[in-house]
Amino acid sequence: MTNANAEVGRMVRAGSIDTNLHDVGAGKPVLLVHGSGPGVTAWANWRTVMPELSRRRRVIAPDMVGFGFTERPQGIRYGLDTWVEHLVGILDAMELDRVDFVGNSFGGGLSLAFAIRFPHRVRRLVLMGSAGVSFKLTDGLDAVWGYEPSVPNMRKVMDYFAYDRSLVSDELAELRYGASIRPGFQEAFASMFPAPRQRWVDALASTDQDIRAIRHETLILHGRDDRVVPLETSLRLNQLIEPSQLHVFGRCGHWVQIEQNQGFIRLVNDFLDTED
Repeated sequence: MTNANAEVGRMVRAGSIDTNLHDVGAGKPVLLVHGSGPGVTAWANWRTVMPELSRRRRVIAPDMVGFGFTERPQGIRYGLDTWVEHLVGILDAMELDRVDFVGNSFGGGLSLAFAIRFPHRVRRLVLMGSAGVSFKLTDGLDAVWGYEPSVPNMRKVMDYFAYDRSLVSDELAELRYGASIRPGFQEAFASMFPAPRQRWVDALASTDQDIRAIRHETLILHGRDDRVVPLETSLRLNQLIEPSQLHVFGRCGHWVQIEQNQGFIRLVNDFLDTED
């Protein structure tokens, strides 16, 4: 199976948006919400964890609107409200009343906002290298959001993501560059986070008051050496969310689910297995 084919799951009409998603396993549902890298898809983001997580539960991993193989409606305005509304549409389309959320980076910010706005539809919350609070724009995130297609630029972006640079091969950079220039991908991505980019960090943030009001059990995961979203964001979320726990991985960058794959899977499985 080719990489492109692997990234295509099945198409679901979520609200008014034809949405590509992966739906594997059986049992209690968990929704995986990807990050915002150039050319990202749910499969690219979660391919290393979906097989293991789906042994014990139903795993749903959508391409959020504007990303991957989900429809890009003409004239759509990308932003927190649009993405949260899309998540509502996904749950409705799947006929799911209440799910666990696992949000990565940008997807963490979306998951946090969803839990604040629709608390009755969230059971437990996992935030990994999460946005959702304001922080000073990092050089890494500026490079990610400001990506202009080329293999060297993709290599630079991936170097920011990884603590272990050996993970970033020329072949992987070529592969992800190819993904980033699929028809419509870069045009949508470039429209989401134009400079100056500090405003988009702030636009993904929820208020301290709203975050403090969260009553969901929350697992917060972060790489100590993350150069894209700083560790301070997860320290802040841990302070604000009373029923939360924080795990920090040493020798790990923004790719927790890749660089600390088995630790990530073990912590998430144990956390989601717990009954409220």
